[in-house]
Amino acid sequence: MKQMVQKTLLLIKAYTLTVLFFLLAKLGFMACNADSHHFTTADLFSVLGHGLFLDLSTALYVLAIPFLCVAASIWFGWPKLLRWVLNGWFLLVSLTLALAFVADTSLYPFWQFKLDATCLQYLDTPAEAMASVSTGYIILRVAIFALLTTVFFLAYTLPHPRLKASRHRITETLATLACIPLIVIGIRGGLGESTTNIGQVYFSQNQFLNHSAVNPVFSFLASLETTANNIPEYHFLDDEECIHTMQGLYPTKSIDTDTLLNTDRPNVVIILLESCGGVFTEDIGGRSDVMPHFNKLVGEGVYFTQFYANSYRTDRGTLCTWSGFPSFPRSTLMKMPSKTEHLPGIAASLRNQGYSTTYLYGGDINFTNMRSYLINIGFEHLIWQKDYTAEEQHSSEWGVHDHITFRTLEDIIAQQQQPFLIGFSTLSSHEPWDVPTHQLEDPVLNAFNYLDQCIGKFIDAVSQTPEWKNLLVVMLPDHGFSYGEVNEEHPMHDHVPMLWVGGAIKEPRRINLLCNQTDLPATLLGQMGIDHSDFRFSRDVLSKNYVYPFAHHTYNNGVTMKDSTGFAVLDLNANRIVVDQSTDAETLIKKGKAILQTASREIKDMK
Repeated sequence: MKQMVQKTLLLIKAYTLTVLFFLLAKLGFMACNADSHHFTTADLFSVLGHGLFLDLSTALYVLAIPFLCVAASIWFGWPKLLRWVLNGWFLLVSLTLALAFVADTSLYPFWQFKLDATCLQYLDTPAEAMASVSTGYIILRVAIFALLTTVFFLAYTLPHPRLKASRHRITETLATLACIPLIVIGIRGGLGESTTNIGQVYFSQNQFLNHSAVNPVFSFLASLETTANNIPEYHFLDDEECIHTMQGLYPTKSIDTDTLLNTDRPNVVIILLESCGGVFTEDIGGRSDVMPHFNKLVGEGVYFTQFYANSYRTDRGTLCTWSGFPSFPRSTLMKMPSKTEHLPGIAASLRNQGYSTTYLYGGDINFTNMRSYLINIGFEHLIWQKDYTAEEQHSSEWGVHDHITFRTLEDIIAQQQQPFLIGFSTLSSHEPWDVPTHQLEDPVLNAFNYLDQCIGKFIDAVSQTPEWKNLLVVMLPDHGFSYGEVNEEHPMHDHVPMLWVGGAIKEPRRINLLCNQTDLPATLLGQMGIDHSDFRFSRDVLSKNYVYPFAHHTYNNGVTMKDSTGFAVLDLNANRIVVDQSTDAETLIKKGKAILQTASREIKDMK
C-alpha cells in the first residue's frame, strides 16, 4: 500500500507542479505586458479562472511518461533505466515549458497573438527574425530561459522517488489501466461534442485578457493542426493577373441603395437555420409540405430569390454570415482566434452604433472555437447550452431543442436594452434528426418541418408584441444540404433561402439578384447607412454599384461559381472543371480561383 501511495503522489506532484507553472506563467505574461495593456486585480483572477480548464487539460500531457514509468515499476521496481527515463522526460518538459513561457511573453508585444506554429517559419532565417532586438534583449531572455529550466527541473525531480516492485502487481496494474480512460477524457476535455480548444477560455471583449488566459503550450500544439499555415497558399494566377481578375468583383461602398426598411435603426435578429437548404422550401425546391410557415412568410417579407451559401459546414457558414469573409475548402478560420480577431463583424459594427449584442445557441458554444469567434467579432453576451436546466441541455443529441431556444429568443427580445442585435443558431435540424414532433415519415423532412413549426410559433408570438414595430428578423441557413440527388455538384445544393421579416420592413418584396451569404453584412449595414468598407468580400446587393452578380462557394477541396453565364464546379484534387453548365466556364472558374487566392493571402498576412 505504501508503494502505491508513493507512486500516486509522484504523479500528483508532477501534475500539480505543471498546473502551478502554467498559472505563474500567466501572471508573468501579464506583468511583462502591463505597460501597454491596462488590467485590474479582478482581471488577474478572471484570467486565472477562465484559463484553468485549459491548464488542467494540458498538464495531463506531462503525465504520459511518468505514468508509464510508474506502471513499469509495479513489475520491475525502480532500476536506473527508469530513473534516467523519468529524469530525461522531466528535463525535456522543463526545457519545453521554459521555452514556451519565454517565447510567448517575448513575442507577444511584436505579434499581439499567442505563441503558435507561426514562429517555425522563422527558424531557417534566425538573423532576420532577431534583427529587431538587441543583443542584451536576447541575452536576458536566454538567462531567464536557463533559470526557469533549472527551477522547473529541480522542482520535478527533488526529492528523487525510491520505488520498489509491488507485492500486489495484478491489483495495481488493473488500477493503473483503469486510470487511462480518465486521463484521455481529461485531455479531450470531457465527453461532450467539443474537444478542448482555445476558444473555451475566451471571456472578454478585451483581447489581451483572452490571450492571457490561453495556455501557450496548448496554443502551440493546437496550431500545428489549425494554424493559418494550414490554409494552402493558393496560387492559381500570377499576382498581376489575380489583381486584374478581382477588379470590380467586390465593391465596398453603398451608392443610392434601394431602401427596404422604414427605419435606419431597427432592432435586428439574425437567425441561422441549421442546414436549411432551399431544397426543403416551396420557392426553390418545390416542396409545399415541409416548411409551410416559412413559405407563407416569403410573401410577407423581403425574400432574396437567388441567394447562395458560401460553404458546407456550420463553423464556416457562420463566419461567412457574420464577417462577410469567404470560406476555404479544407480549413476553418473559426478555429484560428489569432486570425478571427482581425475580421470585421456585424456585431462589432452595430456595437459602434450603440447596439447591445447577444448570441443564443442551444449547443456547446466551445465547439470549433465558436466562443472565441463570437467574442472576437463583437458579441458581448453569450447564452448557450449550460444556461439551461440539465433536462433541457440534453433534450437532443446536440443540446437544447429549437422550440426551447426559440422561447428563449422571445424572452431576450422582450428584455433587451434597445437598440439591440441578437444572433441565434438553431441546431435540431441536424443528424440524427431527433426532434420531438412526428409529422412526416422521412426523418430528414420531419426535422425541417419541426424547425418550421418553431419558426411559425416564434413569428406569431413576437408579431403580437410592441417590439415587432421596430424589429427586423433575418432568416438564412448556415449552409446548404445534400438531399436525394442534390449534392455539392448540383446547382440547387447551395441555393438557399434568405428572408427578412418584421415591422421594420417597408413592404413585401422579392429581390431577384444573384448574391452570396457573405453579402449580408454589407447589404444590412447599407440599409442602415453604416460604413462597411472593412468587409472586403461583402457587397451591398441593393447598391447601384452592384453590377456583376455572382455566387462563390467552396466545399471539401472544391469551388463552385455561378453567374449569368451559368454554373461551374472546379475539383481542386483533380485540378479540373468537373461540372460545366456555363457558356464560359473557364472565365467563371478563373474568378473563383482569384477569390480563393486573394482571401488566403489576406488571412496569411493578418497580424
